[in-house]
Amino acid sequence: MTHAMEATAPATLRVVTYNIHKGVRGVGPVRRLEIHQQRQGLAGLGADLVCLQEVRLFHRGDARRFAHPERGWPADGQAACLTPEGYACAYRTNAVTPQGEHGNALLSRWPLPEVHHHDVSDHRFEQRGLLHVPLRWHDRSLHIIVAHFGLIHASRLRQVQRLGAYVQRAVPPDDAVLVAGDFNDWRGQLDGPMRQAGLTRASAPNEPRGGHRTFPSRWPVFALDRVYVRGLHGLHSEVPRGAMWTRLSDHLPLLVELAWITPPQ
Repeated sequence: MTHAMEATAPATLRVVTYNIHKGVRGVGPVRRLEIHQQRQGLAGLGADLVCLQEVRLFHRGDARRFAHPERGWPADGQAACLTPEGYACAYRTNAVTPQGEHGNALLSRWPLPEVHHHDVSDHRFEQRGLLHVPLRWHDRSLHIIVAHFGLIHASRLRQVQRLGAYVQRAVPPDDAVLVAGDFNDWRGQLDGPMRQAGLTRASAPNEPRGGHRTFPSRWPVFALDRVYVRGLHGLHSEVPRGAMWTRLSDHLPLLVELAWITPPQ
């Protein structure tokens, strides 16, 4: 980040995490492409960082099905399609399928000079990874990790351990860390293991007990989408509501506002 960018950097960091369900909703003949509507919705949230899961670079079947020249499958991939003007984008594949692939993405108000990927797959039936992007905010190092954990509790516990080991190895001990994503933690059992890994949930004063419910989007009963931090704390959090968000994905986005635990000098 340049000195001019530092001078205008907001004092509060607005972070969104969102599982976009590969940009497609419905089944069979009513299957529909929602990636362009997701772009409009995310742009309206005004986030500094957008952490995305289940993002596709390509999918041969859907590209053929949704072939409209303007509102069809994005030629440069979904992450690029979702990136607001003036933002930077980072994407890495987690899983490869017969027709395509999908992974995690980060959209950032600031440049992203480094992008890393770390495989945390627990078994061959679920390919999972961490997208790791270090950046500078108010002249301090902040490491963003976008995660999407497995469907089995024992796998998630091992993935927390691998996340903790990766942070210990790849992130300097005094640098701040922000881990955002879909943790598939139906029963809220990961907060303890994450604390052992040095990360706490970014709970805000207005947050309901157990966190904001984001899944399923039509009648949300599970708080699967979260932000965990080191060196930061939560100021405010919310889940956008309304018919639009219910339609766009099986998850609702979570928006969290953060600040340094120790203010910049």
